[in-house]
Amino acid sequence: MASYVGVDLGATNVRAVVGDETGEIVGIARDATPTGPTGIAVTEAVLDVTRRACADAGVAPEEVVAAGVGSVGPLDLAAGAVEDPANLPDRIDRVPLTGPLSELLDTDRVSLHNDTNAGVIGERFYSDRNPDDMVYLTISTGIGAGVCVDGNVLTGWDGNAGEVGHVVVDHEGAMTCGCGREGHWEAYCSGQNVPRYARHLHETEDVPTDMPVDDESFGAPEVFAAAGTDPLATLTVERVQRWNVIGVADLVHAYAPLVVFVGGAVALENPETVLEPIRERLPERVMTNVPDVTLTTLGDDVVVKGALAAALTDGTGDRSRLSA
Repeated sequence: MASYVGVDLGATNVRAVVGDETGEIVGIARDATPTGPTGIAVTEAVLDVTRRACADAGVAPEEVVAAGVGSVGPLDLAAGAVEDPANLPDRIDRVPLTGPLSELLDTDRVSLHNDTNAGVIGERFYSDRNPDDMVYLTISTGIGAGVCVDGNVLTGWDGNAGEVGHVVVDHEGAMTCGCGREGHWEAYCSGQNVPRYARHLHETEDVPTDMPVDDESFGAPEVFAAAGTDPLATLTVERVQRWNVIGVADLVHAYAPLVVFVGGAVALENPETVLEPIRERLPERVMTNVPDVTLTTLGDDVVVKGALAAALTDGTGDRSRLSA
């Protein structure tokens, strides 16, 4: 039976799976994403988890037919690499991926995808509901979307279509995004920036709080957990909900999906707080069809399964195009 590899390179973890020709996973490995000293260390981590996943499946790396990679961006598709990743340390400026994996696996069938594009490919392949017009939205360390229109996954000429975390939701630009621009959706609502936004509201609007906002370990989980009891947490979450609705409305108007699957740590850990306000308020902001907004069916595995599905279907997620 033929074997395929899927790799998920995220800001926090790197994972690899080996699957058979039906998409069933038979081997898996994971590790923390290195923080340096250079991008080559990240490349080596990708190769290491791939070797270990192959060993777990009892498959020699060179026996793998094809591989897909879902990665943080931005991407350089021509070079098969990540260039200046926004959510990794500044010293990691370039992460080669397709070339080293092709050498390890002895195949030229290695494809690179933005992680959210991998997500929408995974939803198309594995979900019971997989219309030709759908979106996979991740709200995690960053924010992004994988989009499928008329059965075509939109990648863009350079692989960076779907960077919706960098659409402007606040024209006053109170918060600066990790990319250096102001007012971006990601600057307010990503897991990395929710605590920054809470500190900003605490300082600029003098909102009282019992949360340890000056503690270096202060993070999004504390904000969501305290919402409804702590004034600052409550205000922060209310504002985050507002920006999320605006961002999703922009997605709907741009791409007309029938369903929006939502994943990422922020959404998976706070589904009611994140998804319910979007469902309730979207009809007020959308002048076209209002899609179903639902939690991803694949949980935390959506990107790595999507990368595997990309290897199986030449990047489409369409089961009728399973690789031979």
